Amino acid sequence: MSDSDRTTAFLELLTAHDRSLSLYVHSLVPRDAAAEDILQQTKMLLWKHFDDFQLGTNFLAWARKTAFHQILTHRRHKKREHLPLDEVSLEALGAAVSELAGDVSAKQEALRFCVAKLPKEHKQLVQLRYYEDLEIEQVADRVKRTVGAVYRALSRVRMTLLECVERREMAEGAA
Repeated sequence: MSDSDRTTAFLELLTAHDRSLSLYVHSLVPRDAAAEDILQQTKMLLWKHFDDFQLGTNFLAWARKTAFHQILTHRRHKKREHLPLDEVSLEALGAAVSELAGDVSAKQEALRFCVAKLPKEHKQLVQLRYYEDLEIEQVADRVKRTVGAVYRALSRVRMTLLECVERREMAEGAA
């Protein structure tokens, strides 16, 4: 793999999992500044050891494991401070956070599936409101509808998506 391809692969994987990794670290480290330091150290280590990562395997699991070791290292350096959790408790909490994050990913996947099934006009409303983060008034201007009509349409779309996600989760649970 060329250096350019390696860099691209790393950045794509990191970008895809950045939020989940950040939530993981912030859920285990009480102070934001320390969590951000650990997150940056973790990302540097991930890049440094990216050659050891097997493409096609679970990048997020590898990143979380690296972050967890960084958290333990941070805790060892701060031994004299009062730390509310011991390492065993911290590890159990980390596993629980990872499991919950997996549930969010399943829900996100179901939501992506459901959004893809929406009619074109509804997808456009979702795109403008939630992906482009436009205010309702701006969405109404773009689609040439009244603010009230956009509110009603988005309300119906949200209900449709909620029902679709719930059906999808029930189907996944039954499988």
